[in-house]
Amino acid sequence: VGGTHGSSCLALPPRNLLDMDTFSKSDPVVVLFVQGSGSSEWKEYGRTEVIDNTLNPDFVRKFVLDYYFEEKQNLRFDVGCGQEPPGSHGAVLGVQDFLGQAFVALGEVIGSQRGRLERALTGVPGKRCGTILLLAEELSNCRDIVTMQLCANKLDKKDFFGKSDPFLVFYRSNEDGTFTICHKTEVVKNTLNPVWQPFTIPVRALCNGDYDRTVKIDVYDWDRDGSHDFIGEFATSYRELSRAQSQFTVYEVWWGAGAVGQGAPHVRANPPLCLQVLNPRKKCKKKKYVNSGTVTLLSFSVESEFTFVDYIRGGTQLNFTVAIDFTASNGMPSQPTSLHYASPYQLSAYALALKAVGEIIQDYDSDKLFPAYGFGAKLPPDGKISHQFPLNNNADNPSCAGIEGVLESYLQSLRTVQLYGPTNFAPVINQVAGAAAQVTDGSQYHVLLIITDGVISDMLQTKEAIVTASALPMSIIIVGVGPAEFEAMEELDGDEVRVSSRGRYAERDIVQFVPFRDYVDDSGNQVLSMARLAKDVLAEIPEQLLSYMKTRDIKPRRAD
Repeated sequence: VGGTHGSSCLALPPRNLLDMDTFSKSDPVVVLFVQGSGSSEWKEYGRTEVIDNTLNPDFVRKFVLDYYFEEKQNLRFDVGCGQEPPGSHGAVLGVQDFLGQAFVALGEVIGSQRGRLERALTGVPGKRCGTILLLAEELSNCRDIVTMQLCANKLDKKDFFGKSDPFLVFYRSNEDGTFTICHKTEVVKNTLNPVWQPFTIPVRALCNGDYDRTVKIDVYDWDRDGSHDFIGEFATSYRELSRAQSQFTVYEVWWGAGAVGQGAPHVRANPPLCLQVLNPRKKCKKKKYVNSGTVTLLSFSVESEFTFVDYIRGGTQLNFTVAIDFTASNGMPSQPTSLHYASPYQLSAYALALKAVGEIIQDYDSDKLFPAYGFGAKLPPDGKISHQFPLNNNADNPSCAGIEGVLESYLQSLRTVQLYGPTNFAPVINQVAGAAAQVTDGSQYHVLLIITDGVISDMLQTKEAIVTASALPMSIIIVGVGPAEFEAMEELDGDEVRVSSRGRYAERDIVQFVPFRDYVDDSGNQVLSMARLAKDVLAEIPEQLLSYMKTRDIKPRRAD
């Protein structure tokens, strides 16, 4: 399991629980409730066993949850004492006595040191209810990656004027007996003895983690018109391929007479795995048919794929920085038509986007201090234009306490600065890139959120800044608010064409752009809309973090 999604196993030993029994200790049970994305309703997810007569239970039963970095996954743990008899009309919890409860987001547990988070139990007036210790562990689900290389010998000739142009197609077998394509090699032109380039494939893609599941490989002769000629096929399995791995490193050594009469070493390697390519039609038609060639495994190696959770558990901190567009194209903040306008009943689009993204990111930042900047405004007292002014008006320490602190500073800045222009992204990108360049060992990763109305003025400088930043541990999220066409933002996103500047291409895709208007629905369910927004803008962060770690060969630190 890697990237955004994972399975997390939660263990939860409560400590120092309330004693509700007169002649013995409590008999605790924990019930887990989950809250759907964008919903306020709590639903029971599962419960532990009851442990008799203890205030410090260690439950055997664990909760296994699907984990999504880009979603706010709220959890509620209710601790009770004993179970109601069958058919009784006890509390909703189904227990005799309520001992307390704790609220937490799954991201808080994952993002805490070593995946351990202790929370006080509350809910019983006037009583100290004890604590609950939450332990998160990622479940391994075949995270290995295979790198292999194959060659072929004496394949059938298929081209009239030349030899064949062979390539391989790999298929994973499914439970129902069907096959799903999982890899194609490159074409090697005009040869019956091709050597294909080494390639890498996740084990789960090759065999879904079942080492004995059939892997079918077809051999084709490439044709320009797409009507590739079938040469033959063969079958193997991950287990057979992995057993052959040892044949590249195990040798038979014996001693014999050397040229000058002295003993000299002779080394013989075990033969590599060689598989026959068979064409069923030819086999039926020709009695003397042997095969259509052979395919030999030249190399096979396996390494473990690290996940986003591995790095977070190993201590990698996400450092969140906010940059907000204060240019005049947003409209006067006091006017309802302004994108910065906040009515008594609803936050502005800027504030909504900030809360939606920030409230998830903050779970992975231990100090919850977020640098926050504005750009494109004239500042008091002299009206100087700035493209990276601290929202809290403290140049020495631009960090705000939590997302609420950022919101407070943002609203205060709206009252004190003059919206102006132009819209320059490069200064704030370079500011965060400078911080990211200070620590490149994988212990820090920076995420910059830019919220803008999209009328960018320094496109060339911004592209240059992104190309430079792509080599650093950072990602950029851009949320476009308002009715503008965001062609420039789409170009910076780089999903279709990698961002380039002066002949240099970005090392990685580090920009994710979404237009805010796509998440404002007619139903008026603002909570659900913002949950969808956060999900889409944050979805690429885990893969972007992993791509940086992989290109720098940075492995996660072991969680002590």
